[in-house]
Amino acid sequence: MKAVLMTAAGNPEVLQLQEVPEPTIQKDTEILVRLHAAGVNPIDTKLRQRGTFYPEKMPAILGCDGAGEVVAVGNSVRRFREGDRVYFCQGGLGDRTGNYAEYTVVDERFVARKPESLSFAEAAAAPLVLITAWEALYDRGRLEAGRKVLIHAGAGGVGHVAIQLAKLQGAEVCTTVSSAQKADFVRQLGADYPIFYQQTDFAAAALAWSQGEGVDLAFDTVGGETFSQTFSAVRVYGDLVTILEPDANTSWKIARNRNLRISFELMLTPMLQGIAAEQQAQAKILEQCARLIDEGKLKINLSHTFPLAEAATAHQLLASGSIGGKIALDIARS
Repeated sequence: MKAVLMTAAGNPEVLQLQEVPEPTIQKDTEILVRLHAAGVNPIDTKLRQRGTFYPEKMPAILGCDGAGEVVAVGNSVRRFREGDRVYFCQGGLGDRTGNYAEYTVVDERFVARKPESLSFAEAAAAPLVLITAWEALYDRGRLEAGRKVLIHAGAGGVGHVAIQLAKLQGAEVCTTVSSAQKADFVRQLGADYPIFYQQTDFAAAALAWSQGEGVDLAFDTVGGETFSQTFSAVRVYGDLVTILEPDANTSWKIARNRNLRISFELMLTPMLQGIAAEQQAQAKILEQCARLIDEGKLKINLSHTFPLAEAATAHQLLASGSIGGKIALDIARS
């Protein structure tokens, strides 16, 4: 089969299209999927730059997100059969085949049926951001109706999903954006108050919007100074969830004085730690999101697609930071 191999850590040029053996089912609970598309995420570019979690297993096939059609099933598989269309976030961390390829093997427990209303490319762009936003808001942030939420980078991959999930929960949402076009986009998603962070102190704006009390929950998808600058925007005893590691020089004084509850969201933890029960829980999240998508209550913004052979170009575009929404590799047209 054709696959994009990461031959070494480095620039996008280390991603090379090559012929490799097609994976085969090794366990009775696994399914063989013909991939139609693969999502491209920031974790892919980070692993490409610094090396995978399993450097001894190079070369590697990246890509955590995938969508495709089941073409074979193990003897104990009960949930899927040949011809089923599925999507999932599995593999691509360096220890097993990722989804920048024509085929992959996945345990049926960690897979969900693809939303019928989405193309394969749209579906492949969805799993990681859906799970990340869902866990951050609902599990870590314990979001309830009537709460006020600050979501950073609302037009981005995780942010645009988080806005919709927060509104579905009955929350009020303010979000940071960089342009009028992105402000219009987030309003279409349901955001109540776009904050132009390049022109306005977003913490002061969030405080004013919340009548001086601060938001109940802030969701940081940016990191760096944005994380610590968010402390003052959250109410006393409020929640701040981040998907990034805080800087070593972070001053925690404001967070401590406001008695904030700081949470970390890394949806890759179940894969990295081999926690099957949590991987199954994430598949259930995808099932629930598929229902919401097919009911027209949740949308995925796929901004760019590339053929498999142009994975390096996709990485370059993602690293530029100039896009909103998601990127996918359209394997079916490669």
